[in-house]
Amino acid sequence: MRAPILWSPTPHFQSASTLGRYLDWLADTRGLRFDGYEPLWQWSVSHGEDFWQSLWDFFEVRSSRPAQAVLTGKMPECRWFPGAQLNYAENVFRQGNAAQPALIFCREGEPAREVSWRELQDQMAAVAGHLKRLGVKPGDRVAAYLANTPEAVVAFLATASIGAVWSCCSPDFGADSVIDRFRQIEPKVLFAVEGYQYGGKSFDCRPVVQTLRATLDALVATILIPHGPVGVGGPGTLTWAEVLEGDAVLEFEQVAFDHPLWIVYSSGTTGLPKALVHGHGGIVLEELKWLGLHLDVRAGERFFWFSTTGWVMWNVVVSGLLLGATIVLYDGNPGYPDLDTLWRMAEEQHVSVMGAGAPFLTACMKAGLKPGATHDLSRLRVLGSTGAPLPPEAFDWVYGAVKADLMLASSSGGTEVCTAFLGSSPLLPVRAGELQCRLLGVKAAAFDEAGQPLIGELGELVLTAPIPSMPICFWNDPGMERYRQTYFDVYPEVWRHGDWVTIHEDGSAVIHGRSDSTLKRMGVRMGTSDLYRAVEEVPEVADSLVVGVEPPGRDYLILLFVVLKPGLQLDAPLRQRILDAIRLRLTPRHVPDQIHQIDEVPMTLTGKKLEVPVKRLLAGEVFARAVNLGAVRNPESLNYFLSLAAQLRAAA
Repeated sequence: MRAPILWSPTPHFQSASTLGRYLDWLADTRGLRFDGYEPLWQWSVSHGEDFWQSLWDFFEVRSSRPAQAVLTGKMPECRWFPGAQLNYAENVFRQGNAAQPALIFCREGEPAREVSWRELQDQMAAVAGHLKRLGVKPGDRVAAYLANTPEAVVAFLATASIGAVWSCCSPDFGADSVIDRFRQIEPKVLFAVEGYQYGGKSFDCRPVVQTLRATLDALVATILIPHGPVGVGGPGTLTWAEVLEGDAVLEFEQVAFDHPLWIVYSSGTTGLPKALVHGHGGIVLEELKWLGLHLDVRAGERFFWFSTTGWVMWNVVVSGLLLGATIVLYDGNPGYPDLDTLWRMAEEQHVSVMGAGAPFLTACMKAGLKPGATHDLSRLRVLGSTGAPLPPEAFDWVYGAVKADLMLASSSGGTEVCTAFLGSSPLLPVRAGELQCRLLGVKAAAFDEAGQPLIGELGELVLTAPIPSMPICFWNDPGMERYRQTYFDVYPEVWRHGDWVTIHEDGSAVIHGRSDSTLKRMGVRMGTSDLYRAVEEVPEVADSLVVGVEPPGRDYLILLFVVLKPGLQLDAPLRQRILDAIRLRLTPRHVPDQIHQIDEVPMTLTGKKLEVPVKRLLAGEVFARAVNLGAVRNPESLNYFLSLAAQLRAAA
């Protein structure tokens, strides 16, 4: 039975949206008329080259040389818009709205600061000029160890403007984690922050910066962004103020459509993080589509998505500039001094499109917040969620406690593509727990083990046609062998993303969690997110982790780990209520064999549950191969699982 409809767009909401304007444009310029979203999606994937060319024309992408074709070849070696030359940064400044700031910067305990389009442009030109004087050329890598500040945006745009390749880590990453990433790409210049503020505390980054400088052999200079009164100093360092000195000519290096723009990284929880390379043109086109048509980010309006620089959503937020939007940055703890912080900021900064990770929204729900009653959110039109499946009860909370009239844009995609595969549409209703649609141009499907498409049934999320923002390669991956093994090892010429999904007849979808952490008993598969929904509805449960594992010499076990609210213990009655909730909400087949109380769930640096490493550890794999500690936010949380793994081995 389908979930109830919680919100439907009015005719005005539909026609006023950028997607509504795109439909009108298609009718006027192409003679194409579509009766609703699904027929439009069908055209976008059956006439893919026409669709992607139409986006180029509709959004007026600026290029110095036209393409010879839209698409050549097949995945993964296909090429988009060969022959075209453009620059990401130039497209950012093609339509800046001088009447509105380019960005607004908010930090814990400080007043908001605005940066105009002219100021952003001038600073970018100055930094770009200095990078050139340091010998940085197109294709050279520029690394950044920066917080979510205007300096990070300026440094990125400067890097892109000269055709160099950007790569960034958040300062909450430890030295080993940063080295694991940056040593792969051999950066020539490092931008680094001396410290940052989080949760009311100041953190000194200078020791990590010194370690990076001593370790990254290819560095010719380090540019320091101040935080405290004392700098790192030393030969080869420059201050941010020095880099901004002097006049500079605004120039944009023209590069190929697939020239590397930035390098982002997989979580690296079980090995060296994969260095994913994306191209200028693919990111320009895909972000214009996702942000413009699906999230309805508009020129002159305020766009905010909570993220650190270590999560790909930072790259997405910055790409709001491509649409002429004012982007809002927040540097700090979203729960400090309380969970109301971001809602308060959304009111003060008149945010129209706001987003956060699903765990933040569920935390607000569990805390009983009612932002719509305590804040003026009249300008808020779209509320986004990603990073994990958003449970149905959180959908209900949004429409009851945040705002009854907005589009809740739950989206699912990945760092690998810097976009969503499944998400929102201003033309469609919102149902509890569901993603509204497959995004335009995204030929997504659910496959069974034999590679046959499924409708209304659980299957592997796959893409049977390419999109422009797929990685052009992994860094240091000769012959694209690791790339092929990661995404094309199961279905030939089909991208397997690693999620379980159910796609309905109308194109809406439900994500059930990662397929490599699937629970499978008696031949029946279940995604972990389904079980989390049932468990975390029990009021005493604050968080949970579940794995299905075959310990050495033992039968298959489903092990559930729960974090309880402060002061509570997992006694027999509570244990039984958790089991009953799973049995009633899901199926008796997937009732856990054991429930363990833990202090905290192990998390990646970007806030995702460490399901697969814990599963490997409990299955008997040695710790060094099961877990990359440098990719774990709270490594001490793994001590419990190490002890349990030893107990399981001893019991075999």
